[in-house]
Amino acid sequence: MKKILLYIIAITVMASCGSSKKLTATGGSGTTTPAPIVSTTDFMYKVSDNSVYAKNIVAGIDFTMNGINVGGKLFMKKDDVIRVQLVAFGLMEVGRLEFTKEYVLIQDKMHKQFMKEDYNRVEFLKQNGLDFYALQALLWNNLYIPGKDKVSDSALKEFDVKPQDGTAKTNISLNRGDFLYKWTADNETALLEKVEVNYKSMSHGSTNVNCNYSKFVPMGSKKFPTDIVLELQTTSLKSAKSLKLGFSLHDIKNTDDWETRTTPSSKYKQVSVEEMLGALMSIAN
Repeated sequence: MKKILLYIIAITVMASCGSSKKLTATGGSGTTTPAPIVSTTDFMYKVSDNSVYAKNIVAGIDFTMNGINVGGKLFMKKDDVIRVQLVAFGLMEVGRLEFTKEYVLIQDKMHKQFMKEDYNRVEFLKQNGLDFYALQALLWNNLYIPGKDKVSDSALKEFDVKPQDGTAKTNISLNRGDFLYKWTADNETALLEKVEVNYKSMSHGSTNVNCNYSKFVPMGSKKFPTDIVLELQTTSLKSAKSLKLGFSLHDIKNTDDWETRTTPSSKYKQVSVEEMLGALMSIAN
């Protein structure tokens, strides 16, 4: 359980995954017959319009890593907060990660300690230019432009669009400085099924994140992925890291009946970024 907590925190930090009734998965969004897109402009509008209208997403999480499973909860409020709560044996919360526009909070309930810092104080995020909106786009299955809080209709022309030869998929890419974003969308549905983020810097090393989305379910008039598989490789840390995680969402609701900010107990000790990550790394070794 301690190692699972470490890996969840590590991948979340480094990657910085309608109706309120239970939803039923409808399966993947792919098609076997190549379907040409009418025009790149119309297609990009369709991709952008696939964003769910819901402002809140609350879901149970089944997390897997190398055959190990742990449960939890995901809470997201659009343009405000992303929270992951890790639960052991379905009973006890052991860790919490909270990302807002202002800060990153990591709460280690097993050792009664927490870390709360702005993004510029989390060195990996600062070096890689990652902020709240980058993490939000990843977990909400949206397009993203580094440094912007949303992608407007007028900004859609900034993306390069190229249909894949002989397939029913289209590549969408965006090159910004040290970043290269590459999405894969289905020609018929315009749903984003994959995103690759490549970061290369002479001074900070390289980081590659691949995220695959599947098992889209209805959420109002839109669809949202319930299976997210995320792979990360980085040389930006002292020792190169490679992680592969799977998130399966269930019981998805759009309720807003939850607190959007966590206040750590006065019994908890506040530690620095270095202390928190150092303690977690020692657990894994």
